[in-house]
Amino acid sequence: MLSIGAEFFSSSLVTKSLKIKIYRTTILPVVIYGFETLSLALRKERRLRVFENRVLRKTFGPKRDEITVEWKKLHNVELNDLYCSPNSVQVIKSRRMMWAGHVARMEERRGVYRVLVGKPEGKRPLGRHRRKWGDNIKKDLQDVECGGMDWIDVAQNRHRWRALVNAVMNFRVSSNAGNVLTS
Repeated sequence: MLSIGAEFFSSSLVTKSLKIKIYRTTILPVVIYGFETLSLALRKERRLRVFENRVLRKTFGPKRDEITVEWKKLHNVELNDLYCSPNSVQVIKSRRMMWAGHVARMEERRGVYRVLVGKPEGKRPLGRHRRKWGDNIKKDLQDVECGGMDWIDVAQNRHRWRALVNAVMNFRVSSNAGNVLTS
């Protein structure tokens, strides 16, 4: 997809703000479609970040160094500062948290809820345990210093859960994310 729009994102005829709006409204939703229902592995997270950084590098272009008067590529930290929005992985994690809260508040007889809390029967395949969807929720809560709690019980309170979802979305920006449950 990047090769199709590479000319558009590197064009100087289109403003950077328009490029960012088009990226957020058309490309990002297509790229992250359905990821909130998957168990996102680190390899997939890295690939999403690489894709996003490639698009942002095309959008913002190279930077001219004032001292050496040479053009250089923007580093990832500089891209994050210029983009000023949650990256695709943060959006996926927050959507996954929203979906988890929605399912956790369902009745116990609903099929989706039974799949969430149920234990499958039979033998598991040999090898390392696969990362489960619920493990991703627990990891996201640990990232915002709210691990060790029963997230299904916390999700019953919509306001507290919404505060956790916002903390996950703004994790890079917020350094005091652990205090979201005190309100």
